[in-house]
Amino acid sequence: MAEEDVVPKTFRALVESADRKFARVRDLPSYGRAQGQHYFQKVFKAYMRLWKYQQEHRPELVKAGLNRWEIGEIAGRIGQLYFGQYMRTSEARFLVEAYIFYEAILKRRYFEGCGVKDLRVRFKELRFYARFLLVSLILNRTEMVKVVVEKLRALIYDCKANFRETNFKEWKLVEQEILRFINIDTTFTIPSSRPFRYCAMLNCHPNSVPYVARFHAKKVLKFRDAILMSYHRNEVKFAELTLDVYRMLQCLEWEPSGSFYQKHPAEPKENGVAVDYSGASGLIDMNLAADMTDPALPPNPRKAILYRPSLTHLIAVMATICEELPPESIMLVYLSASGKPGQINTSQVETSGGSRRTRKSMLTSHSSLEQNCSATESHINGVKGPSDYYNDYLWLGPKGNGGSSNLYPGDIIPFTRRPLFLIIDSDSSHAFKAGLTWCRKGRESCSSAFTIETNF
Repeated sequence: MAEEDVVPKTFRALVESADRKFARVRDLPSYGRAQGQHYFQKVFKAYMRLWKYQQEHRPELVKAGLNRWEIGEIAGRIGQLYFGQYMRTSEARFLVEAYIFYEAILKRRYFEGCGVKDLRVRFKELRFYARFLLVSLILNRTEMVKVVVEKLRALIYDCKANFRETNFKEWKLVEQEILRFINIDTTFTIPSSRPFRYCAMLNCHPNSVPYVARFHAKKVLKFRDAILMSYHRNEVKFAELTLDVYRMLQCLEWEPSGSFYQKHPAEPKENGVAVDYSGASGLIDMNLAADMTDPALPPNPRKAILYRPSLTHLIAVMATICEELPPESIMLVYLSASGKPGQINTSQVETSGGSRRTRKSMLTSHSSLEQNCSATESHINGVKGPSDYYNDYLWLGPKGNGGSSNLYPGDIIPFTRRPLFLIIDSDSSHAFKAGLTWCRKGRESCSSAFTIETNF
């Protein structure tokens, strides 16, 4: 093997190895405390090795035909890994690291200047802009969002002009989604509005609030996990982040401070043109051990974000997080969905499918439940009993899908054996409040369920 071939072949081998490891963790679920953490460390190390190798051998690789967009693709993968870690852990430092890598790709124009006729590279650039928009949105970098939106719009127009035989309808929808999102969100429409995140400079510490201190005197519960779910038709969203979940996500986090918002001055580079790396060094530091967190701030609770999940998937996620919830901890569940009041009758049960014998059994069981619980209901003044657990529900499915997509108040009861803070954002929220209030009064094991009814 010629000496000049060693560097490019080693580089390609490192790329293939890193890509294989990346594919293994890309589709892992973003909930649970032990979901492939060992694999993530391996992937980070693989990309660290790859990134350092291309830095040390850049002249040889460029001479062998390395394109700038290939460097940008590696940096983009690293940004994806950091963002994925943020979604799994809610640690702000991972979100900021993702932003640093994406911003460096944009500032250094890794994807710009390549051949116009390379459709594959153009799609990579489109996906990069979409991912950078999502990170910038969550970090509230409003000015950067506007910059990236304009670049995305210009790229879509350019692609449609140069690749007329290719359909870019999906990317046009992406553009419409982000424009609709920023036109409605108050962060963009009211620049002087306060951040949704809990800011140490604007808000007092929770422990200093009198009623919180009185509650802590009795029992201290640590806020560890949250589930944020939204299921509406035609809702304002970008990618799989809806506007209501976007606001809730930020309400459950501390505002990053200190080094997160320090700007580095622009330095003259490349024929006197000023290049502002805005927080990313020339090497794009990958040091995972760097402590970017403010030690004075408590850790953010882990958040599982579910976009239009099936009923079974939602229940499975709740069961997993509830099972892994540490002792003396509380879980928050935010459910935003349309509700529909109604009674269980023959036509409703038939819609959900099943044989005639099964339908008769379901109706008989429900009738028996109402009779058996009538005595208990009479002892609970002013509160509806368990027969109302199956009268109202949240709708988690396409129109006309029947009872298989209905989330009833009774479905939540098994999870009230652990400390639970439940927020129902729906026109059927009253049913959940009544049902879980009966649960708290009727069973001591459910005394840790707290419900907030919202209906905007």
